[in-house]
Amino acid sequence: MKHYLITGGAGFIGSNLIRHLFKNEPGLTITCIDNFDPFYPRSIKEFNIKEFTSKPSFRLVETDLGKTSGKELAELVPGKIDAIVHLAAKAGVRPSIENPLSYQEANVIGLQNMLDFAKIKGIKQFVFASSSSVYGINDHYPWKEDEKLMPISPYASTKLSGEMLGHVYHKLFGIRFIALRFFTVYGPGQRPDLAIHKFTKNIIGEKPIAMFGDGNTSRDYTYVEDTVQGIIGAIHYDKTDFEIINLGNHYTISLRELIRGIEKVTGKKAIIDQQPEQPGDVPKTYADINRAKVLLGYDPKTQIGEGLKKFYDWFMQHEAMLVK
Repeated sequence: MKHYLITGGAGFIGSNLIRHLFKNEPGLTITCIDNFDPFYPRSIKEFNIKEFTSKPSFRLVETDLGKTSGKELAELVPGKIDAIVHLAAKAGVRPSIENPLSYQEANVIGLQNMLDFAKIKGIKQFVFASSSSVYGINDHYPWKEDEKLMPISPYASTKLSGEMLGHVYHKLFGIRFIALRFFTVYGPGQRPDLAIHKFTKNIIGEKPIAMFGDGNTSRDYTYVEDTVQGIIGAIHYDKTDFEIINLGNHYTISLRELIRGIEKVTGKKAIIDQQPEQPGDVPKTYADINRAKVLLGYDPKTQIGEGLKKFYDWFMQHEAMLVK
């Protein structure tokens, strides 16, 4: 019987991953670690994992990884573990500029403690959620994993630090470390602070949406089920012991195009509140995903129109909870 430890499992990507794993890997045991960071309401995270909490094969451990040593974690999570998926992190580029030390504690020390835990427990498979933000401002599109990295926010720097910390533990302690650079993940369960969620909510409510800059910034939006497939590929990957892999959609959408797409699925016109460009934001993200295809069998299938419709349907189904 396999046992996976998923940190940040009550969050957006984590809960979608757990749902998929329980559906497709019979007999699986999952331990979820989450600290229910108040970055967005606890009630949303509790809702995300509500369907799992009654399962005997699911265990929730509530602790702050930035403040819990590897030794303490080993006491909290007994038994054999086959793989760790470390999704837990303090999120957000712009907030990291205001409070960079809290991001170091959560994202770097938290990872350090998890790697120490893996060393103590003899866990050999470690999947780490990195970010496309590590590329910074770079016009060599699409971005390959071996690009020169120039992060421009404290959040991005913590993710780059995480990749290098994983390399250290791979070299010193034989931990297979797979860093996945996520590209703007969206879909059912998306965090309320992210653009697609905020825009959908405000357009439905006929409230203004903040458009930073002229609307020509663009992102490689990746539907959450495609990201989950990539994570699962990384959980089972065993060909090499250290890899950094992009998980994107290899397709960019401008901010204006995104707004038009949300207008189409909601049937309402956006009220635009144009604001200056924000520090820490990059003008464009665009993933080369050839490495993911070759190593993980990664094959993203959901285009933006279909993904926005799925998000909208989920939002309307749970609107009463989401618009509080």
